[in-house]
Amino acid sequence: MRYAILAWIALMFALGIVMWSWFSHGIVWTMLITDLEPALKLERIKHFFNSFGLLAPWVYVLCVTVEVIIAPIPGLMLYAPGGLIFGGFQGGILSLAGNTLGAGICCAAVRGFGNAWMQKFFPEEKLERTQEQLSRRGVWLIFLLRVNPLTSSDLVSYAAGLTHIPIWKVMSATAFGMAPLCFAQAYLADSVMRRYPWLLYPLLGFCIIYLIIVISIFFRMFQKNHS
Repeated sequence: MRYAILAWIALMFALGIVMWSWFSHGIVWTMLITDLEPALKLERIKHFFNSFGLLAPWVYVLCVTVEVIIAPIPGLMLYAPGGLIFGGFQGGILSLAGNTLGAGICCAAVRGFGNAWMQKFFPEEKLERTQEQLSRRGVWLIFLLRVNPLTSSDLVSYAAGLTHIPIWKVMSATAFGMAPLCFAQAYLADSVMRRYPWLLYPLLGFCIIYLIIVISIFFRMFQKNHS
């Protein structure tokens, strides 16, 4: 319960940072506004982190963690400048650390209060059976969802909070699943997408197909448990 309260405090703190950054035309406003060219967005994000000097890596991890917790922030816009500012390897490590930490916070927040809320909508017995199934298979599903770059990290973490999967396993699945995306973005995303922007379209199609397959697995599992 203590960890859940701390997680909710972190959640409220993250929400406060996002709101302040939006209304002060900070980094969140820069990432979400549609009027700016991608190159200009990238330059502003780089300038934001460089302004913190030696604290820049810590601020970067904090921003990625907030991105995981708050859904609408596009995380991919953080990974490319991370590679440019800190280098491909360190940028990948830092973005992966932020994703892993954010997953643990989301899971812990739901773990403390989610079950009581969910029992208002689902019978306790069926809910427990579903949680048991997800506890056995959910780590692999979490991994598969993390590998897909269009799968929202925060939603996966919140869903995992309704299971009996240990938080460290949720964080481990996040780390292994997000590693390819984080390092690929840090090393390649900016230069590749700038030179070959048409690559975005086949990537988008692949991710949509992948997401449909994973959702169908979830649907069949819940259908079996609730039948």
